[in-house]
Amino acid sequence: MNVSSRREFIGAAALGSAGLAAAAAMPPGAVAPADSSKKIRIGIVGGGFGATFQWHLHPNCEVAAVTDLRADRRRRLRDTYRCDTFFDSLEQMLERASGLDAVAVFTGATDHYRHVEMCMNRGLHVISAVPACFSLEEAGKLKELKERTGLRYMMAETSYYRQACIFARNLYRAGGFGEVFYSEVEYYHDRGDLRKLVTNKATRFFHPDGSRTWRWGLAPLHYPTHSLGFVVGVTGERIRSVSALGWGSSHPWIDENVYDNPHWNQSALMQTDKGHMVRCNVFWLTADEGERAQWFGDKGSLYMAKDGLHPDKQRQRMHEAEELKVPSYWDSGMLPEPMRVSSGHGGSHAFLTAEFINALVEDREPVIDVYESLAMNVPGIVGHQSALNDGEQMKVPVFDKSA
Repeated sequence: MNVSSRREFIGAAALGSAGLAAAAAMPPGAVAPADSSKKIRIGIVGGGFGATFQWHLHPNCEVAAVTDLRADRRRRLRDTYRCDTFFDSLEQMLERASGLDAVAVFTGATDHYRHVEMCMNRGLHVISAVPACFSLEEAGKLKELKERTGLRYMMAETSYYRQACIFARNLYRAGGFGEVFYSEVEYYHDRGDLRKLVTNKATRFFHPDGSRTWRWGLAPLHYPTHSLGFVVGVTGERIRSVSALGWGSSHPWIDENVYDNPHWNQSALMQTDKGHMVRCNVFWLTADEGERAQWFGDKGSLYMAKDGLHPDKQRQRMHEAEELKVPSYWDSGMLPEPMRVSSGHGGSHAFLTAEFINALVEDREPVIDVYESLAMNVPGIVGHQSALNDGEQMKVPVFDKSA
């Protein structure tokens, strides 16, 4: 199913047909593996978001065990993946399931690092939902954990495999932007009717017993990867400094959260290790929805389309705008044929699933490895601290591979 039928703004100065063909091609390191009979036996923890991936459709993957604390979500995992080996908790699965190679961690966000650590200390490769960590301490521990164990870690950042982001990544490698001196990256997820947010307990913000989930009051920049995936995942740059501001209003979400977070929305101005500028927004209270980016280069620019607000144009310096459609990568060889199905977040789930399994089959690092993951994550942690300090410019530590 082609989920990329919409058009995008494109800027590609003087690329010509050869350059555009290169931008439309498969990115290196992200293709379906060569014919192999190797099977990856994976366990899935988390029957909410975790049941929206395509593990059972990859020819080299077997869902060998599933678990969730909630019976309804365990049932959903069993039904989705046709797996009758199920457990009441991750701890039980790690103790009792035999022959696992990897675990997909899709539990509550604040538990990600702890659960990844449990799995990797058992000798298992891990893919986890975003974010990878919630503090600089956890970031350092995750880096150390990966390097100590030598196991594979991947963060399931959906923006990386949106069709327009794949195109932008290839366009960048083909030289179509020239130097990308400025990017605008955005993630908007409105919380809806603020009265119902408090009174309606049948939402993702409440557990069945009425207690609040990790989502209640979460600082926006503690969830930065849907935005920063459009920077790290296109140019590969690292954020070196950040200055952020936030806005909030009186509401139980703001006044009664475990994070002491006073902000609905946060916006950050960042600088990369190449001296380039990034404006990063994460908003919870806004009349908008979704992920979007704009990349500005000295040769060409690309504007991701957003709900019909923008005309669909190609933009080159000193040229009239022209229409251009972002290609579909569904049939490009990036996905095994059984996985070419509709999936969440702009079709990205199938690509994330395939990349993790392909990496394990091919015995290589996944493209969103621990270092890329932390590069998408850590600037938001520091950015939140900046917002609490009235926009103080703060240095961002880099957690790249040890020499």
